[in-house]
Amino acid sequence: MNIRERDFQVLRATKASRVAMFVILIIAGIVASLPYWAGRDTLHDFTQIAAYLVFAMMWNLLAGYGGMVSIGQQAYFGIGGYVMLVLANYCGVSPFLAVPVAGVVAVVIAVPVSRIAFRLEGGYFAIGTWVIAEVFRLTVANISWLGGGSGTSLTALREIPRSLRESLTLWLALAIVAAGIGLLYLFLRSKRGLALTAMRDNPVAANSQGVDVKRARLMVYLVSAGGTALAGGLYFIGNLRISPDAAFSVNWTAFAIFIVMIGGLGTLEGPILGTLIFYVLSKFLSDFGTWYLIGLGALAIVVTLFFPQGIWGYVSNRFGLQLFPLGRRVVFRDTGTPTQSTRSDTVDTLHATP
Repeated sequence: MNIRERDFQVLRATKASRVAMFVILIIAGIVASLPYWAGRDTLHDFTQIAAYLVFAMMWNLLAGYGGMVSIGQQAYFGIGGYVMLVLANYCGVSPFLAVPVAGVVAVVIAVPVSRIAFRLEGGYFAIGTWVIAEVFRLTVANISWLGGGSGTSLTALREIPRSLRESLTLWLALAIVAAGIGLLYLFLRSKRGLALTAMRDNPVAANSQGVDVKRARLMVYLVSAGGTALAGGLYFIGNLRISPDAAFSVNWTAFAIFIVMIGGLGTLEGPILGTLIFYVLSKFLSDFGTWYLIGLGALAIVVTLFFPQGIWGYVSNRFGLQLFPLGRRVVFRDTGTPTQSTRSDTVDTLHATP
């Protein structure tokens, strides 16, 4: 049977995605207005959530889509924080402009670092990235004019009124989150995004089909490094103080892994849901000390056992819900009647070639 173009329609959005876009715009508007009616604690909380979310999204891009599990991604988080501080304290650059510049610097640094890291595979790659992060931490800790091991403060914001500083920090956090989600969504819907998914599932097969695996891995690594540096710069603008142990702590990657695993690995919605869950738990349970960490570990085990694809992965598979659809749906129309609208069949092609 010949299928003519008018007999079907290719759809990229779903009803859920349209509703989600409307809700996201409303939430973004509410967040943007927070400085005019919310308290300082609320502004600070959103900045912290934004930093965790961006970090988790970048780790998810690297591991969930690129298939490169790293436990040293905190290297670029610390680089983002320290580059921002150097530009602001010593070069006279506004800290809010220094954050995106720090992202660019991190990408430049990631180019030679990737040549070292990509010599390793699998578990060796994961351990190697941790060693690289430790090298950066020890290097910064031995630079006296950066405060050494005890760290230093962000003094460039002293002349800015506190209310204005907090407002600008929140708007910067909102811009980084919006840009991160938007750019990742567009990238994953593109041909390069599909190539990335193919590379994650089977690099050898992807390479045989014409995918430049080495180039794709490098691109993902650089994008992840730049995005992670943005999260680091943002976080330490909100904290006003930085130290090597805080900036390059492996806990950052541990928290990102927790967020992505409970939310849903290899999804855009997963890190968002996981970040909200993680922050609520840390907000109300962190006072319990080691029991808080034990609780996080227990929750991760339960989710892994009963929801291997994460909470969002389970919801998506169970109810067919996609807030950020990455594939295409082909809707066939029955043209046997004059109205040409008596019946329609939908075929999901989530991984079709664009």
